[in-house]
Amino acid sequence: MEAQLKRGFLDICVLAALAREDSYGYQIIKDVPASLGLSESTLYPILKRLRTQGQLEEYSREHAGRLRKYYTITDKGRATLNAFVEDEGSIEEILSYVREGAGK
Repeated sequence: MEAQLKRGFLDICVLAALAREDSYGYQIIKDVPASLGLSESTLYPILKRLRTQGQLEEYSREHAGRLRKYYTITDKGRATLNAFVEDEGSIEEILSYVREGAGK
């Protein structure tokens, strides 16, 4: 998948992972579809931006004797996720258009 297109889905996929359960960086990377190629260097700026936008919050919890930073989705983040899902028809329309152009 082309890099620019992937970037458009990364925020939504991170929010979707957190909508399932609170999580931490490494686990989020494992949970997001591998086809997006999410890495630590990509994830942490996304988490910071989403936190700044009020779409997620962070907290620390002890794990194996050290503090681990966890992230949780906020109501604003859920609203963003729901709005994306509600646009499903538009996404399918674009995909159909692209398929036709590709002769598929």
